[in-house]
Amino acid sequence: MSSKNLLVELFVEELPPKALKKLGEVFAQTLHNSLGVSRLLLNEATVTAFASPRRLAAHITNVEDVAPNAEVKQKLMPASVGLDASGNATPALLKKLTALGADATIVPSLRRENDVLWYDSEAKGATLSEGLQKALEAALAALPIPKVMTYQLQDGWSSVNFVRPAHGLVALHGSDVVPLAILGLNSGRETHGHRFEATVDPVVFAHADEYATKLATDGAVIASFAERRAEIARQLEAAAAKAGGKPIDDDALLDEVTALVERPNVLIGQFEEEFLAVPQECLILTMKANQKYFPLLDAAGKLTNKFLVVSNISPEDASAVIGGNERVVRPRLADAKFFFDQDRKKSLESRVIGLSKVVYHNKLGTQGERVQRVAAIARAIGEHLGGGELTHHAEQAAVLAKADLLTDMVGEFPELQGIMGRYYALHDGLNADVADAIEDHYKPRFAGDSLPRGLVGTVVALADKLETLVGMFGIGQIPTGDRDPFALRRHALGTIRMLAEGNLDLPLNSLLTVAGSAFKNIEGGFLHHSEALIDFIYDRLAGSLREQGYTAQEVDAVVSQRPQRLGDIPKRLAAVRAFAALPEAAALAAANKRVGNILKKVENPVEPTVDNALLKEAPEIALHDALVDVVPQADAAFVTGDYAESLQALAALRAPVDAFFDGVMVNADDPALRANRLGLLAKLHVAMNKVADISKLSA
Repeated sequence: MSSKNLLVELFVEELPPKALKKLGEVFAQTLHNSLGVSRLLLNEATVTAFASPRRLAAHITNVEDVAPNAEVKQKLMPASVGLDASGNATPALLKKLTALGADATIVPSLRRENDVLWYDSEAKGATLSEGLQKALEAALAALPIPKVMTYQLQDGWSSVNFVRPAHGLVALHGSDVVPLAILGLNSGRETHGHRFEATVDPVVFAHADEYATKLATDGAVIASFAERRAEIARQLEAAAAKAGGKPIDDDALLDEVTALVERPNVLIGQFEEEFLAVPQECLILTMKANQKYFPLLDAAGKLTNKFLVVSNISPEDASAVIGGNERVVRPRLADAKFFFDQDRKKSLESRVIGLSKVVYHNKLGTQGERVQRVAAIARAIGEHLGGGELTHHAEQAAVLAKADLLTDMVGEFPELQGIMGRYYALHDGLNADVADAIEDHYKPRFAGDSLPRGLVGTVVALADKLETLVGMFGIGQIPTGDRDPFALRRHALGTIRMLAEGNLDLPLNSLLTVAGSAFKNIEGGFLHHSEALIDFIYDRLAGSLREQGYTAQEVDAVVSQRPQRLGDIPKRLAAVRAFAALPEAAALAAANKRVGNILKKVENPVEPTVDNALLKEAPEIALHDALVDVVPQADAAFVTGDYAESLQALAALRAPVDAFFDGVMVNADDPALRANRLGLLAKLHVAMNKVADISKLSA
C-alpha cells in the first residue's frame, strides 16, 4: 500500500453563482467522507475544497492506493438451529453460508459464543479506483442542486443529468491518473484555465499537489473560493480608498461575485450626479441586484456617484471595460429616476383605495381589508399606550403602510416596500413619525434587525404582526416542520422583541384579544384566539431566551407561568437565577414539585383558603403562620416589580414546609381536615409560583 495526496476536479460550464460556495464544500466533504468509509484515508488525512465558476475540485492528503483488509464478524444463528445433534450443518446454516459466499467446508472453523455461531472472515480492501468511483458518484448525488438539466453527450445518442454540462475530469493520486468514468467523461490530468487569459491550454498537472499553483500561473484562475473572495475584498478596499469612499458591506453580494469570476480585477466606474436625487436605497439596490456592482459610500454613509466593478479580465487599458459598465448601468438608474418621479405624482393616500383590488388571502380578503384590521389594532394599542396624538399617528401610518405596494418603484423592487413609503410620505408632507412608521412597520425583518425607531412605528409594527399571526392561525395556516410560508415564526419573534425590549405595558392575551376582534367581519371571527397561537408565541420566546444563554430550567420556570408582560421576563429570570443560588432553593423547589403533584391528584380545583379553626397539628399551624408572615412581604415586592426580593422572601418557608411534610398527613380521614390541608398547600403553591414555577429548578 502507498499513501499519496489525491486531486479530483470536475470541469463544467458556468455553475449557479448563488450555490457555488455550497456546491464546492459538499463536493469536497462528500469525497473525503466516502473515501474514509472505504478505509482509503489515513487518520491525518485532510481535505481542501476548490470552487470556481467552471470547476469543483478537492485535494485530499494521505490517501491509500489500496484499503487494508478488514476483519468481518458475521453473526449467523443459534447453534441449536445451525447444527444437528451430530454437529453437522443444517440446511438453514448451509443456505446462510452460501449467501455469504462460503460453503460447508468452513463449518468446523465457525466460532461458537454463548451458543451462537459466528463466521469470522476477512474482507479484501477496495482499490483507490473502486473507492474513488463510488465516492465521486456519491459526491455528485449529494450536491444541493434544486434542478438538474439533461444534455446530450458527444456520441450523439446518450444523455446525462447534471446541474451543468461537464467537459473534463481530473483524478490524480500523486502523479498517477486514477481511472474513473462519470457523466460520459474519463479521468485524466488536463483541465482548462481562464477563457481569455490562460497562458497555456490545456493546463496539464504532473502531480496532485501542484493544482492550485499551476492553475493560477498557467490557467490564470484562483481556484480557491476563499482565496478569491479575500482577493476581491482586498481589491475593493484598495479601489475604494483610491476613489475616496468605502464599498457597501454585503457578504451575500461578495459571495455571488466571487462565484462569477475566476481571476478578479476591481475597476472604478461612475455615473451622473443627477441620479443622486433618487433615494439611495433605490440606486444601491439596482446596482447590486441587476449589475452586481459595489456602490461607494462617503464617510457619512451617503451614496456617491462612483461604484466598483469586479471584472473577470485584466486588460492593459481598462477604459473600454469601465465605459461599457457605465453605459450599462445608466439606463437602470434612469429607470429608477423615472419610477421615483412618476410615483410622486400621486399621494400615498390616493393609492389606499386601490388596495381593495389586491387579494391578500382568499380566506382573509383583500389588502384593503387587511389594512383596516391593522389600523383598528393600532388604534387600540395606541389608546392603551397614551392615546391622543400617538393613536392618531399610529392609525394614519397603519392606513398608509401598504400603499407603496402599488407604486412603480416597489413593483420593480419589492425589497423597497416600506422604504419607499417613507420617502413618499415625507414628499406628501406627512408627519416624520408617521413616515418613519411606514418604513419601520416591517421591522424587525430578520434576526438581529433593528426595532422600529419610535413608538408610532412600534405600535404599527405590533399591529401588523399580530394581524398576521391571528389571521393565519385563525384559518389554520400553522407552521409545520421547516414550512413557514407566511414567516409566522419571524412575526412572533418580532412581537416578542418589541414587547420585551420596549418594556411595553401590554399584556399578551389582551393584545391577541384586540387583534382577534379586528376580524369581526370574517365569517366566524377570531374573537377567541386559539391556544395553539399562545403556545406558538411562548415556544418562540423560550427558544429565544435559551439562545441568549439562560438555562433550560430557568427558562421553563418563568415561561411555564405564561407571564403576560414580556418586558418583565429578564427581571424574572434574574430573580430565578438569584433564588437558585440560595441554600434553601433545592429543598423548596422539591417541595413545590411535591405540592403540585398532590394538588393534581385532587379531582376538583382546590381553593387557596384556610379555616384557622381546623388547623390541628403544630407543623400545619407553623406553616400557616409563616405564610401569613411571608406572603405579604413577597406580594409587596412582586407588585413593585422586585421579583428577586419576592422570591428570596420565600426562603423563610423552608423549615416550616419541611416540618409540615414530616409531621402532617395531608390525606386525613376527616374530609374537612383533608380539604383544609389541601387549601393550605394550595395557598403555599400560589405563593411559591407567583414569579416563576420554582419546581422546574428541582433536579
